[in-house]
Amino acid sequence: MSKVAIVAKMTAKEGQRDKLVDALQPLLEAVNDETGTEVYAMHTDASAPEVVWFYELYTDQEAMMLHGTSQTMKAVGGALAELLDGKAELHFLEPKSAKGVSI
Repeated sequence: MSKVAIVAKMTAKEGQRDKLVDALQPLLEAVNDETGTEVYAMHTDASAPEVVWFYELYTDQEAMMLHGTSQTMKAVGGALAELLDGKAELHFLEPKSAKGVSI
């Protein structure tokens, strides 16, 4: 089965980016116990101060679904509604080549 990657863009309400980053921390801790989550990286955008980006790499579709339906994701999801300016943009990708990770 093919690996699955996601690039997610989250835009915080004005002045709420740091609170958004803090609210997302439980997910970064929880993925350490998800064997199918290979990369889970959060970034802030240097040119757009309210934007947070994620790059995620999963062993397969099932691993991605397990992460997306986890108890931690459900708990964090509720807190995000008051911090986000609209819905997160999710881009689903099929990795082809990379340095530093096995594709």
